[in-house]
Amino acid sequence: MDLLSLNCDKFVQFALQEASNRTNLVPLHSQERFKNLSTNDKKTAVSTISFSAPKIRHLRSMNINGGRTMQVLDLCIFPEAQFNVPIFCANFFASPAMSIVVLDLNPLHGAMTQGGHMDGHYEKLLPICQQYAEFFPWGGKITFESVRFFSPVVIWSKFTPSLDRHEALFSAFMEYLKIWFEMLEQSSEETDPDSVHLNRQAQHRYLTWRAEKDPGYPLLKKLFGESLAKDLVENFLFDGVNYLGSKQFLDYFPEYRVSDGTLNQRRSVVGKSFETRPWDDRGNFIGC
Repeated sequence: MDLLSLNCDKFVQFALQEASNRTNLVPLHSQERFKNLSTNDKKTAVSTISFSAPKIRHLRSMNINGGRTMQVLDLCIFPEAQFNVPIFCANFFASPAMSIVVLDLNPLHGAMTQGGHMDGHYEKLLPICQQYAEFFPWGGKITFESVRFFSPVVIWSKFTPSLDRHEALFSAFMEYLKIWFEMLEQSSEETDPDSVHLNRQAQHRYLTWRAEKDPGYPLLKKLFGESLAKDLVENFLFDGVNYLGSKQFLDYFPEYRVSDGTLNQRRSVVGKSFETRPWDDRGNFIGC
């Protein structure tokens, strides 16, 4: 199998083109700062982009190209807090033996119940998500902590790499991204300060979780060393974790506090996991 069938550049180029067609992208300082990253092995290539735009606080991606051994894409778009719009998330990892993908519109305020999250756009995405189920079956056991940040239309899958599946992934990526931009364009600016605060806090909670528990962090430490890896996490990948809010990880997730007051380093502490999709065909959460 030719691992290079997962062409991460193609995803980034489409995202930039789609964004440029719809809004005015402005490069952020972090794009220049993290532009020329050198890895410890001197073999792995890394490329980054970082932009803001009207209604968009941060559009960024990191593409890690390890040739025939590894391909990684981490692309997220964070709306401004004045807009109650999900976070667009595309995380792809491919090795010769396994591809792991997460593609979702992460709702700001959770999607454990249908509630107000199943608006017209999510309803539009549900049949699209189901359409791709043949290519991307549920990826197996996943923790409660991770599921609570997912939406009912999440594509979370593990599979043997193939050209057909990677092409299907690109097709799904394009459809999800277009619908996300539709949501953004049709969103109205919040005028209630409390609502803006809740959106900002929800983003900060998400960033705090991912900055602490993101499974890609060990790879970043291997490639760049601990100091630069931490800098990338806090000031590029999850920019905002140090200024969107003042709460710490244990303030949001007290279940991780151990008896001496320190942080439990385990990946999951709740003890509940989901081996099958925990939403039904209408988007209702059925995992309890």
